[in-house]
Amino acid sequence: MKKRKNIITVAIDSPAAAGAGTQAKLISKYYNLFYLDTGKIYRYIGKLKLQNKKKFSYNLVKKKINSLNIRQLKDNDLLSNNIAISASKIAKDKKIRDIVHKFQQKCAYYPPKKYNGSVLDGRDIITVQIKDAMFKFYITASLEVRAKRRFQEFKDLKKKITYKEVLKTLKIRDKSDKERKYGPLKKTKDSILINTSKLSKKACFKKIRTIMDKKLSY
Repeated sequence: MKKRKNIITVAIDSPAAAGAGTQAKLISKYYNLFYLDTGKIYRYIGKLKLQNKKKFSYNLVKKKINSLNIRQLKDNDLLSNNIAISASKIAKDKKIRDIVHKFQQKCAYYPPKKYNGSVLDGRDIITVQIKDAMFKFYITASLEVRAKRRFQEFKDLKKKITYKEVLKTLKIRDKSDKERKYGPLKKTKDSILINTSKLSKKACFKKIRTIMDKKLSY
């Protein structure tokens, strides 16, 4: 994969609803980085499988991913329990992961020239996708806090679901993400741990910005 020289690369791993997406967007805007929510890609494929149960194939996935405009993927269309579970199952498939990996590598190492670099968040960004990232963050929060946040997201999108259902789904998702054979979610020694359970969005970003500015100023 051809790489752009002298770019900022930020890798973020986290369990679902820990606030990684929010922080990635703030980092992207502040440092003018191309942002890719990798979980959104798997949710997109998860939805694709639900809609094409008989016609679903690797060729279909490859075709859709190669022509994918990530900016057109809307949270309202991809945020549901069924899609989340489907995405988690999809993410265990090595061939699917290989297809997505190539797309993610392109976004990470060769973002559009108008950006100063890239920021990706997901489950295996540090361990697989951008092992040599300039910045590595592992963002987490307690299961209860994450469930409340995701439940609020569903409410804001006027989705009919209970808090208990959201909590149960997150437990299943966590287990699946951490125990899958390929690219399991795990904290690495060289990644910076940030627990957002008691941090506001602003306080969390301030912490991240301090770390990044210190290194970038050298």
